[in-house]
Amino acid sequence: MRPRPDPAGPGQESVWDFPRPAICEAVDAHVVIEHAGMTIADSHSTVRTLETSHPPSYYIPPADIAPDVLRRAAGSSFCEWKGAATYWDVVIGDMVLPRVGWSYPSPTPAFAMLRDHFAFYAGPFDRCSVDGETVTPQPGEFYGGWITSRFAGPFKGVPGSRLW
Repeated sequence: MRPRPDPAGPGQESVWDFPRPAICEAVDAHVVIEHAGMTIADSHSTVRTLETSHPPSYYIPPADIAPDVLRRAAGSSFCEWKGAATYWDVVIGDMVLPRVGWSYPSPTPAFAMLRDHFAFYAGPFDRCSVDGETVTPQPGEFYGGWITSRFAGPFKGVPGSRLW
């Protein structure tokens, strides 16, 4: 059962107006990831994915990610729209944040813009921001969306949302 969408305020996008199947689009939002006193990523050249009921996930080009922080992690998953995902650890000195990033090395044609870009879960990091606003991680263990005040929910991942 589809929930009642929260009213979208001025300047907000409702995630219930996002498409299904999902899409991706280039955006010039300023995306920053910081952890343990280090800037992990800082980009104005991201690609965001949009899907009904989900806040966007932001995919960052490798040139905007700190050198030598990514290490290929075990495992993979499959998205019916994007294709096969690979996972990445973030390594800062002796600290390892396991499987906090993912990428699509050979995305489906509709998501070709994601090739050579990396997305990250917001929760494990000290701070993730979009245009200077600290994000809230999308609820649920599997979802990687970034919630800011620009988006109206409710968001997939809250209790009871499994069948949305």
